Amino acid sequence: MSVNLNRQFSSAKRVIILLVLALVCITCFMTINLKGNINYILMHRTWIVLTMILVAFSASTSTLLFQTLTNNRILTPSIMGFESLFVLIQTIIIFFIDIQGIPFIGVIGKFIFESLVLIFFSLFLYQGLLTKLKQNLHLVLLIGIVLGTLFRSFSNLLQRLMTPTEFAVLQSRIFATFTRAEPVLILFSLAIVTIIGLVLWQMRYRFDVLALGRDNAISLGLDYQKNVSIILLLVSILVAISTALVGPFTFLGLLIANLAYSVSGSSQHRYLLPTAFLLGIIFLVGGQMFLERVLNMVGALSIVIEFIGGTLFIFLLLKKVPK
Repeated sequence: MSVNLNRQFSSAKRVIILLVLALVCITCFMTINLKGNINYILMHRTWIVLTMILVAFSASTSTLLFQTLTNNRILTPSIMGFESLFVLIQTIIIFFIDIQGIPFIGVIGKFIFESLVLIFFSLFLYQGLLTKLKQNLHLVLLIGIVLGTLFRSFSNLLQRLMTPTEFAVLQSRIFATFTRAEPVLILFSLAIVTIIGLVLWQMRYRFDVLALGRDNAISLGLDYQKNVSIILLLVSILVAISTALVGPFTFLGLLIANLAYSVSGSSQHRYLLPTAFLLGIIFLVGGQMFLERVLNMVGALSIVIEFIGGTLFIFLLLKKVPK
């Protein structure tokens, strides 16, 4: 019975089913309660959906590939300090510069600045330390967690010294929301993410080899160091874009990736990647639609996702503890 069921719902068919569900969620989100100025509402909802698609792709892809390299389904780039650094950047800008930030660099300039800081941090953390520590990935991960704790502590110190007005502005910037991004930023991010997506899809078969481990990948003729460097760079860019675009989502990638392992029915990345991406769209678009249309925005989607993802994280940690 189990064999027949697996044959009936192959990995390819599961991807198609998820695609249909994702399209249904998007259609419902765009059309339900469509009243008033229809053109304005449709345009507003279109930007929100595009933002969710960008975040779903960035969070799912970066987490899946990061877990492939580390061979660990608990670790994610967000847990490694990326989002703590984003909060620290926002805190420093408001505390030392101004509430308005750096007006003369513009919206795109601010977005690029924040993204570059996050990318440089990731390159230092992974590329630099991996070389110096002779591929000791676990030690690098430990350093990343320690740095994340340091960033959070310094942010909390500065936040306690802020005025109430400055703190209120900071909270609006570091709280994840899909309605904050400017259309020009969404289009700019969409172009970059599309290019990265095409590059990663060309490398999809290499990910299966890298999942076997460093020694097995080298024995199979794969340039391990080169491929790991490329993947870490692209993962860093995806995390930076997602975080700078909407704010921190610590456990979104963890939730999507671990669900994709079970739903896809395969360990091949040509199925895992689209499965995780589509699950992310269903979670974000469907969840936002449920909150807005059913609960009348009682609660925030980011809080719900962080609660579910945090619970899953604790469960996975307890599952790893030997009895």
